[in-house]
Amino acid sequence: MAVGILILATTVILFVALIMIGWAVGVYNGFVILKNNITKSWANIDVLLKQRSDELPKLINSVKGYIKHEKQTLSELAKARTVFLKAKTMGDKAAADNRISSALKSIFAVAESYPNLKASKNFKQLQDRISGLENELADRREFYNDSVNTYNIRRESFPDMAIAGMIRLPYIEMFKANR
Repeated sequence: MAVGILILATTVILFVALIMIGWAVGVYNGFVILKNNITKSWANIDVLLKQRSDELPKLINSVKGYIKHEKQTLSELAKARTVFLKAKTMGDKAAADNRISSALKSIFAVAESYPNLKASKNFKQLQDRISGLENELADRREFYNDSVNTYNIRRESFPDMAIAGMIRLPYIEMFKANR
């Protein structure tokens, strides 16, 4: 009788241990998926930021001849692009992105005062291309922030927070645009 109880107790303990191990593996794998989604979504943002950055010299050249009195505006855009190209971290790239977006708004606002510039086919094409990239960036930022939010909620929710604490998962900041 005692041997039967011992076998039953051992079986129950092993069963509970297997369930706990399975749960821990599932939670860990869920965090792996979330972290990879965040990495992928940032990489998608980075690609679009690079594409937009590649369009800026063309925009500056197309605008130069028309807005000679607005050298500071063009200079700010060129400086913002340089800062972006030198940025290494996600935070630095986000700050440079905000600076470029601000400079672009200034150039597009100034362009409104120059009818010949607004009528330029080259400028219009570049403006449309950059505006399209801006819209895609907004979508990608939203996906990134959704991924980060899901990760942070799961990281702080019970009982997943036990696994997150054991493997020291960091809090991740959302992408913030200064617009």
